[in-house]
Amino acid sequence: MRTTRRLALATAIALPFIGAVPAAADSGVTATGTVFYPSPVQQLGDQTLTDAKDADYAALAPAYREVTLTDLDGSGSLSGRYVTVKSQTGAPAQVVNGALPAFHRDSDQFEQVMGYYWVTTAQRYLQHLGFGSALRPVNQRRIELRINQYGGDNSFFRENKANITLGKGGVDDAEDAEVIIHEYGHSVQDGQVAGFGTNLESGAIGEAFSDYLAVAVTSWKTGRPAKTPEACVADWDSVSYTSGPIHCLRRLDGSKHYPEDVVGEVHRDGEIWSRALWDIRQALGDTKASTLIIEAQFAFAPDTSFRAAAQATVAAAQRLYGAQAAQAAQAAFAARGIL
Repeated sequence: MRTTRRLALATAIALPFIGAVPAAADSGVTATGTVFYPSPVQQLGDQTLTDAKDADYAALAPAYREVTLTDLDGSGSLSGRYVTVKSQTGAPAQVVNGALPAFHRDSDQFEQVMGYYWVTTAQRYLQHLGFGSALRPVNQRRIELRINQYGGDNSFFRENKANITLGKGGVDDAEDAEVIIHEYGHSVQDGQVAGFGTNLESGAIGEAFSDYLAVAVTSWKTGRPAKTPEACVADWDSVSYTSGPIHCLRRLDGSKHYPEDVVGEVHRDGEIWSRALWDIRQALGDTKASTLIIEAQFAFAPDTSFRAAAQATVAAAQRLYGAQAAQAAQAAFAARGIL
């Protein structure tokens, strides 16, 4: 049974940087498209679904949903205020008369639409929390999203290049919104603290936050019907490498404790930090918890420790919401052995 899967920062390569985009009113250009919302396993509550070599089979039909893609730049391609989609497999998806064809998963263009929609949704979630209005902007830059250009079952963010690559091994990574948003979480932290995640503990924080953001965004957008455990990350993607009966890449509600459960691997150690974030969210609700968690990250050093980052998070809770919130954050980190 495969227990972890590398969704991590990768060594930067020479790819073009697509620069910062200032916060501004919407371009007003929208189009309709078809996506998973956020994934077939979550939508249907069916843990028996499989990749079936990228086939579009009848059991998946109820999982497709028509949505509105926002913030497009009007070029007709999947390029907009916060993301530009690149793909080396299949022709680029094109908007015609305000709509994209109803691509399904057996078409390469489906993953392109998924990538654009869910990255934009993740940025919209940050703005919904007040980042870019009441609070300073977070990652309001146009990133480059590369779809199906890596053959392995892996995805990664390339630090300092505003570039995400989503692989096509197993279930194509761009078919699961939580994998897309996980990688965007690395971009968020890099946008807040350049080069974040230079040692084991800061790297673990990066993986944990990215898992947390994936669940927070999809739950916010979809209302998360209670068909799968909310704390389970990437239910659909993980059908290719977990045996079930419930498929999860990782969970946010584990029982790991610091320091005895530290093993020196960022994804596994990240489950200590993500449980603390989950407990803060359970105590304060999504809006307050996510806002203080993200705001705190501006104060992190690239090589921060669990303890220093926890102290910064408690301080952010106190500054934003007062003593009760600070006590909830303190208790969450204390329960994990971090404070």
